[in-house]
Amino acid sequence: MKFLFRLLLIVLLLLVAGSAALLVTSDFPAPVEPVEKVIPNDRFTK
Repeated sequence: MKFLFRLLLIVLLLLVAGSAALLVTSDFPAPVEPVEKVIPNDRFTK
């Protein structure tokens, strides 16, 4: 049982470290689609 717990802990740590390394080293492009949102005139009344 102790071996299984250690194995699962090591796998979890490797998964977290690998995910962090992927996010640090990758260059994900930002979305380039334009966003159009209609804002009602009622929000700009004085």
